Amino acid sequence: MTVKVEHLTGGYGKRPVIKDINFELRKGEIVGLIGLNGAGKSTTIKHMLGLLTPMEGQLTISGIDIKQDVESYRRKLSYIPESPVIYDELTLQEHINMTAMAYNINKEEAMKRARPLLKIFRLENELDIFPSHFSKGMKQKVMIICAFIVDPDLYIIDEPFLGLDPLGIQSMLDLMVEKKEEERTVLMSTHILATAEKYCDRFLIMDKGQIVAFGDIDELRDQTGLSGKTLDEIYIHVTQGGQHS
Repeated sequence: MTVKVEHLTGGYGKRPVIKDINFELRKGEIVGLIGLNGAGKSTTIKHMLGLLTPMEGQLTISGIDIKQDVESYRRKLSYIPESPVIYDELTLQEHINMTAMAYNINKEEAMKRARPLLKIFRLENELDIFPSHFSKGMKQKVMIICAFIVDPDLYIIDEPFLGLDPLGIQSMLDLMVEKKEEERTVLMSTHILATAEKYCDRFLIMDKGQIVAFGDIDELRDQTGLSGKTLDEIYIHVTQGGQHS
């Protein structure tokens, strides 16, 4: 299983925000997508989700091209957004059921997968509650549970730690590592670079709509000529106009 983004140019309207983006994600790895606000991270993610139509380029997951079979493509991924998307009229149980229906998972199997997640995030007694009444952190946990019952090839996670307490953050990281060990792929957009450096196998740094560095920490050091530097230092260097390949 690989995820391929080839010659992706796109954005909103006629003006491209991202230009000729190329990268490949391998199974069994966590990749950190990092960059300043406005660098093109969210635009890249929206194209990968099929929410925006590319001006140019090709997107495939496990050999399925988004242009040829968008439904099969979308079932290969799950998404945790930066801001939780909660339906006021649905209980937590109904959010799980709706996710199961969208991915052709029967309700019993969905609940079997959901129970350990509900326990981890301490929501096992909240199934009949409307999450619209939850705190932001609890709403984020609902998003995480729904994303992780799907068991797709690719997890796209946008700023996953916003609103989570320290226990929730560690639980989220543990889940990502678990999926990596199951040979799934995780693409995580984050500004928390110390955590990214600890948990990610490779890093994709974007600036002004382009990829300015991509690889593991040693490859980033080679690409930037910053031997022995941390991810934080490399990031600041390339986004402040330092030399990059």
